[in-house]
Amino acid sequence: MAKRASTRYKKILNTIYRKLYKSFGPQRWWPGETPFEVAVGAILTQNTNWGNVEKAINNIKKQGALNAGALQKMPEKKLASLIKPAGYYNIKTKRLKNFLNFFMNHYKGSIDKMKAEDTLCLREKLLNVNGIGPETADSILLYALEKPIFVIDAYTKRILARHKLVSKKADYHEMQELFHNNLPKNTKLYNEYHALFVKLGKDYCKTKPRCEECPMQSLLNSKERI
Repeated sequence: MAKRASTRYKKILNTIYRKLYKSFGPQRWWPGETPFEVAVGAILTQNTNWGNVEKAINNIKKQGALNAGALQKMPEKKLASLIKPAGYYNIKTKRLKNFLNFFMNHYKGSIDKMKAEDTLCLREKLLNVNGIGPETADSILLYALEKPIFVIDAYTKRILARHKLVSKKADYHEMQELFHNNLPKNTKLYNEYHALFVKLGKDYCKTKPRCEECPMQSLLNSKERI
């Protein structure tokens, strides 16, 4: 029975990926010129949209301060003023400082040293940094460090629950394991899949969904749902 369920989920998840990729094409995520910029963006994007994060990062770039050493030394008041467009700027300043202290103290500001760490060990360390939750930690691991770990966000949860692939009460780990257990452990695949879900969530699977036009509409058909 378990084997049959696993085969079913593998088939469904692969079908979803093919449909979304065919509809939207490659998303080329995550926006950012360097892995460090991606990590900073992952922290700043909490509870806001990417457009606001870009404004905040551009403010930092104009100061020539988009590096771990400069940001760690920067007074909190000044950093808060630079990242103000991202919202919750006082809270995010503290969270960013916590990450910077962790990054400098454990890896001397080296992305390569951080990347060399075992994935699960590094994930646990990131989750112990005050202000970094599972979604932010996994975004850093996947998009900045190219570690094969699937990111779960509000769009992903909404899509999975609406298509009854998980219960509405499913927790982060349960949803993440759905992908880890039924897809190849592949960084590029996880990257593209999550980005396609974000695109789907923004354009179709909104709070008020546009189901009739959605690329996943045919999956509601019992034959395709398996």
